[in-house]
Amino acid sequence: MLERMATKDPQASLLARLAGLIADETRAACLLALLDGRAWTAGELARHAGVAASTLSEHLGKLVAGGLLAEDRQGRHRYVRLADARVAQLVEDLTAQVAPGADRRPRNLRESSAGSAMARGRTCYDHLAGRLGIAVTDALTSRGLLRQDTGFALTDTGLGWFDSAGIPLDRGSRRPLARACLDWTERRPHLAGVAGAALCRHTLDAGWCVRIGSERAVKVTASGERALLEMLGIEVGALR
Repeated sequence: MLERMATKDPQASLLARLAGLIADETRAACLLALLDGRAWTAGELARHAGVAASTLSEHLGKLVAGGLLAEDRQGRHRYVRLADARVAQLVEDLTAQVAPGADRRPRNLRESSAGSAMARGRTCYDHLAGRLGIAVTDALTSRGLLRQDTGFALTDTGLGWFDSAGIPLDRGSRRPLARACLDWTERRPHLAGVAGAALCRHTLDAGWCVRIGSERAVKVTASGERALLEMLGIEVGALR
């Protein structure tokens, strides 16, 4: 009597399909670039990944069909972005697990400068990361605005701080208000979720931080140094 064949787990098929989408260097480069939270044109991503536009278009089609990217068209331009915060979290978490160790040496001066800038401060999809993100998270925690002992959670004082700072929080969002995201350069969690996104957006809109280079790196401006010192007690040296 033939043994009954085991029923295939549908989740296994989905997981294999997802892994296959990410397991390509060009597609991985696109996902990492889009962690800056902005929409890129296909041409910009092709130049970033170092491939022909036709090749890149094929890869983008697979990522869109697989639900990892969303696309918008404006005239003859095609813009793509990460589908949602869950995709960003997946990419960042994977990056944290496979990031090169501290003993890896940069191949050239440009790579060294870019790496240093990313470690100082960067955007992780829609929130702050690097030493800047950690400094902000630590300051919120030490002032009793954020709790980390039982998972990330804003305190009542923290909610009031966001209101008084003029940083609105979308309380109706399906995303958690505060969430820990493992920082792949600092190896510690920084603030993500609705609060992390709102704070990052405010720092950029208010001119406290500006984007630098073609990567996700950000730099604190002079007005940002004053604001962060006044509002959170963050010394300038912690951001360098």
